[in-house]
Amino acid sequence: MAASVSMLRHLDPMRAPMSRLKVLHRTLYHYAEPVRFSEHRFMCRPRDSHDLRLFETGIRIDPPADVRWVHDVFGNSVLVASFQNDAQELLFESTFVAEHFPGEPDMSLIEPYALRLPFSYDASEMPDLARSVERAYADPEHRVDAWVREVCAEAGSDETLVVIEAITRAIKAQFAYQARDEEGTQPPVQTLELGSGSCRDFALLMMEAVRSLGLAARFVSGYLYDESLLDAQDAMVGGGATHAWVQVYLPGAGWLAFDPTNAIVGGRNLIRVAVARDPSQAAPLTGSFIGPADAYLGMEVVVEVSVEEPLPPPAPVAPAAQ
Repeated sequence: MAASVSMLRHLDPMRAPMSRLKVLHRTLYHYAEPVRFSEHRFMCRPRDSHDLRLFETGIRIDPPADVRWVHDVFGNSVLVASFQNDAQELLFESTFVAEHFPGEPDMSLIEPYALRLPFSYDASEMPDLARSVERAYADPEHRVDAWVREVCAEAGSDETLVVIEAITRAIKAQFAYQARDEEGTQPPVQTLELGSGSCRDFALLMMEAVRSLGLAARFVSGYLYDESLLDAQDAMVGGGATHAWVQVYLPGAGWLAFDPTNAIVGGRNLIRVAVARDPSQAAPLTGSFIGPADAYLGMEVVVEVSVEEPLPPPAPVAPAAQ
């Protein structure tokens, strides 16, 4: 990766490179005996935007549930399921087909005053960004701050993007990826101590790292796909679990994606579903059961991202006869 990769170019969905993808997300819980289920909340539906066009969606829940959709405080689509029947298994399955329009880097979008650190956000934006700038996790010995200073020193630059990219690459280089099935996210100090974590742990560490520099950051949950396989027939890409990364707000350019797990700058390989100030607010599926404590046997999560054949471009419209 180049030492200085910058912003996303203005995007015209009709001209930008496009990937047509189908995503399947299935979660199956197993219990030793029939149990009762509380209300569950499922984040699985991306929002249409200039870089993501949603075509088809499908939901399957077993046992059957009463379903309603709501928007949370961040504007994410959340499915809320209420259950009447006890069951020994609980299934949530989501599918959607979407066209993804990845952007290309372009430094010119960043406001000149934000090209170097430190800078202050505009007073008109600060009320809305304040909680995303605020540090949220205890660090009495300033371990995160010390780690960021080391990364900045190695980067040898005060250019905003160079520093953010250096933090993204440093997490990928210095920490071992370790998938974790249990709920919750490691505090950043714990990730530093262990030298390992999951994608959500790395995202949280990066959020607190850039916040220590006065930057606004938020957590993103969604899906990852391997762009190198898009031309393979019947290719199956991504898979295994949901993914997490970070968005950092840069004036003029807006919220930009950085994936510290894979050292990805920009959103080419990332399909976002939910954004939040804290990882706890963007869990893909939450809920509980009522029954013996030892009834829970485990869960299976499957995420598959497959390539769909894109639709042909629309035929040109013939001019009307004079």
